[in-house]
Amino acid sequence: MGILDILLGRKHPPMIGLDISSSSVKLVELSQSNNGELVLERFASEPFEKGWIADGQIEKFDEVAEAVRRVVSRSGTRTREVALAMPQSAVITKKIMLPAGLREEELELQVEAEANQYIPFSLDEVSLDFCVIGPSPTSAGDVEVLIAASRKDRVQDRQGLAEAAGLRPVVLDVESHATRTAMGRLIETLPSEGRDALVALFEIGSDTTSLKVLRNDELLYDRDQSFGGSQLTQLISRQYGFSFEEAEQKKLANDLPEDYETSVLNPFVDTLSQEIGRALQYFFTSTPHHKVHYVMLAGGTATLPSLKDRVTDLTGFACMVVNPFENMGVGSAVRESRMRREAPSYLTACGLAMRRFHQ
Repeated sequence: MGILDILLGRKHPPMIGLDISSSSVKLVELSQSNNGELVLERFASEPFEKGWIADGQIEKFDEVAEAVRRVVSRSGTRTREVALAMPQSAVITKKIMLPAGLREEELELQVEAEANQYIPFSLDEVSLDFCVIGPSPTSAGDVEVLIAASRKDRVQDRQGLAEAAGLRPVVLDVESHATRTAMGRLIETLPSEGRDALVALFEIGSDTTSLKVLRNDELLYDRDQSFGGSQLTQLISRQYGFSFEEAEQKKLANDLPEDYETSVLNPFVDTLSQEIGRALQYFFTSTPHHKVHYVMLAGGTATLPSLKDRVTDLTGFACMVVNPFENMGVGSAVRESRMRREAPSYLTACGLAMRRFHQ
């Protein structure tokens, strides 16, 4: 079996979560107080230039590795063990049923036999892992098993990045699993602990916005659309004649001309809200559902002024911006004002850091 460790039964020593996306690397380190409360000890991010990572593939290894080194150094962490994630597009996952009571070696043989049917590559070329989810809800005497597989070269790229920054990869998760780990904690804070609530999570990335609809730890629906924060950067660049990099810096620093809000920002927020509304309509027409209980927004773009209110106006559903650090203690190294401002973009990194405490 490979290092693609999505096994839920392993507890790890101190470990940081490192989220490598197309636009940046984000680091989170959590600890736990004596009463079991999670404490945010460190968080940091480092941007990538456009094209360093494209469609989950690392195109500029040395540049990305250097950015990972910088984020580790800037965070001040001494922890060297790390949980990373593979992009969902690079991982094949499949639930299968197997007889209960098999020994570990028998399970491995059965999983490999099943994996041969679902994986379009030779098993020599993939890192393969599995975890037993629990008794099958539909078939007495069987257990549900989740298989995950990814090409070895993609896995080695992620491992190599960590190692080039002096880190030791101990967990390689799947991005969507890490997101759901962090979301599970937030959903529990909803009325009735979020039981049976349909939660539509929009993760607004640089180039892609993904909609995941969750209910009781189950992923009901998952769809990506090509729309994200870099569109706003392009609009700023066109409107004011800045380079893309300059426009991105000025956007993040809030250093833009007086007419920015009316000329660029408000029309973009309208368009983004309509895209979110359209994605929900697509969910309703392709499933038996016709409403959601909560719309949640994550990613750096989620914090745009008035986006949350505009989405509520357009869709009629309660909308909130995700803060994965909500109800956590805060360590002395954390600047709270910055944490509150940037928190929505740390959802995946937070889920990875939480792997340390998941039995």
